[in-house]
Amino acid sequence: MPNNRKKIILNEVLFWKQNKLLPEHYCDFLMTLYSEGNEVETEEEISHKKAVKAKEKRKHITLSISLSTIALVLIALVLFITSYVWMIILLTGVAACAFIISAYLLAKKNALITPILQVIAALLILALSVKVSLTYFTDQLVILYILLIVNCVMWLVSGIKLKLMYFTLSGVLGLVILIGYQIYILV
Repeated sequence: MPNNRKKIILNEVLFWKQNKLLPEHYCDFLMTLYSEGNEVETEEEISHKKAVKAKEKRKHITLSISLSTIALVLIALVLFITSYVWMIILLTGVAACAFIISAYLLAKKNALITPILQVIAALLILALSVKVSLTYFTDQLVILYILLIVNCVMWLVSGIKLKLMYFTLSGVLGLVILIGYQIYILV
């Protein structure tokens, strides 16, 4: 077998061993088999980080984070440049939906990026609620409080349903702060 193919196979076996995809003694057997009984050069040429799966995983994470960052920067630019409120609301709503859908699709594949997308979507929906309230209901603070309470309840319900501690805590803390602020104003 050519040397390049051996390196790829040995990298993959090391990756399996590091991530416990196979029992360690199976990986040791495969390493001995593909190195043909010779000592494996684990230091320079062979590494679990050079495995194809590890490279793909890093590539997907980097791509997801960079796309999310680009989307947020574009949304921020549109929000500051555009004077049309309906365009801001539409773009923010579309971006929030896109983040929710991508978080749902990546939930099982990539556990690292999913919470980031969920939090970004929740914050966009919160910003959208505040923008709608302050634009269309400027004199009615009750509408703002209602929308903030609805956001906190959505976070609480989704945190309980999906068993996400950060949404549960955010919902509870938001409700406590809103109720405490209302009590402080009334007293």
